[in-house]
Amino acid sequence: MITAVSWIPKGNLKAVPDVAEPPSKEEIKELIESGAFQRSVDGSNEDEEEIEEDGNQISEVDHAKAVAEAFGKSSKSNSASSSMEVDAVADGLKELDMDNYDEEDDGVELFSSGLGDLYYPSNEMDPYLKDVDDDEDEEDIDDTTIKPTDSVIICARNEDEVSHLEVYVYEESAGSPNLYVHHHIIIPEFPLCTAWIDCPLKGGEKGNFVAIGSKDSPTIEIWDLDVRDEVLPFVQLGGIEEMKIITKKKTKKDKSKKKKSVKKIYKEGSHTDSVLGLAWNKEFRNLLASASADKKVKVWDIATGTCKITMEHHTKEVQAVAWNHYAPEVLLSGSFDQTVVLKDVRQPSHSGFKWSVMSDVESLTWDPHCEHSFVVSLEDGTVKGFDIRAAKSGSDSDLKPSFTIQAHDQDKGVSSIAYNTSASNLLATGSMDKTVKLWDLSNNEPSCIASHTPKAGAVFSISFSVDNPFLLAIGGSKGELHVWDTMLDANVSRKYGSNRS
Repeated sequence: MITAVSWIPKGNLKAVPDVAEPPSKEEIKELIESGAFQRSVDGSNEDEEEIEEDGNQISEVDHAKAVAEAFGKSSKSNSASSSMEVDAVADGLKELDMDNYDEEDDGVELFSSGLGDLYYPSNEMDPYLKDVDDDEDEEDIDDTTIKPTDSVIICARNEDEVSHLEVYVYEESAGSPNLYVHHHIIIPEFPLCTAWIDCPLKGGEKGNFVAIGSKDSPTIEIWDLDVRDEVLPFVQLGGIEEMKIITKKKTKKDKSKKKKSVKKIYKEGSHTDSVLGLAWNKEFRNLLASASADKKVKVWDIATGTCKITMEHHTKEVQAVAWNHYAPEVLLSGSFDQTVVLKDVRQPSHSGFKWSVMSDVESLTWDPHCEHSFVVSLEDGTVKGFDIRAAKSGSDSDLKPSFTIQAHDQDKGVSSIAYNTSASNLLATGSMDKTVKLWDLSNNEPSCIASHTPKAGAVFSISFSVDNPFLLAIGGSKGELHVWDTMLDANVSRKYGSNRS
């Protein structure tokens, strides 16, 4: 399935991505000692879990397996080991041959592109899986080069219990467009949300990174999109510092085995549960907001890797966050407690403004054409618009929304919404009912102008292109990325044809 999609502005991705160097023995040792792989051992959200008396031995075996698997190689030994052999892990990385790890005797099957499954015979290996040989002709080199005119989509996918971040190239042409995977990154956890970031973490004027929030992991990982075959994120925000084994004393009445528990010690400022939503601040480019199942909203300085602000104004899981386009200090958050809260992060202790929306929040977004308006999509299939000028500070606002749409089936949540940045009042909605719809919100009197069933399954994520704003990327449960050229719809073309860039 595809859980999140987003576009990278043209010209930001490196024409030919660098190839990652395997981590050094010192880096491997540091990661093992820090317990960075321990989250792969236990996906439980509980901070403490009981284990049997011999839990020390079990933990070490699973720990060793988790480290090996995190680097793409399963442990083949069932015997217990009291310590991790760093040399063995380093040698294992060499054996992986990451450039050709997908190679099989009969060929290499690539991931579905949404245009059908691509298959390359073994003697015609897809170029993104190997280095360009010196003797390749210029045409082959051009095939692997990302041009400044290419549109790029990043796509978070989980398939057969393996998670990937895929970089798609969408080539526009006078004929039919071409969509293909340029390269991909194996990631350790099930991805739930992404946010593209251009903060120059490696120096220079701009960077090209993606932040990923994951299921059953408190860690936010930031990956460098200009490096392929990477096995470690560039930055990690929060996470587990260490796992402590605590022995519980037996009482005289307790005749059972001595109990031990594993307690998770989190890094300072970390979330303590799944990260459900992310939002990058385009004005203050080092700031990233996160929403979590731990009921907290956090603001991170990604340049220093530290949490700057923690806010606890929700009573249930926080599903989504969004920065205001015109006032970049203003942050919205939406929760399963059926409220949306507005906060100015310069005054995080202020109660802010709160709206009751009568259903669990699935997604929310600011209107890019109006600083006072936002839209929220809900689990009951509705979409509601609000004007913040009507809000009351301190308590739930019982003011009516500017509009309410029964956008999709009542028992199917509206999982994702996206405003068109070119045409004002044009909103796209994607739902678990497997449809995507376009709405004209003019004068707060919404009307549906187009409906599309992309055969993506339940729709989890939609996103308009930043460069060609009438291209809509769609990802869902079937695991195929779709791009809908909405301008091919007669109603859209008739109404917004003059807006096309």
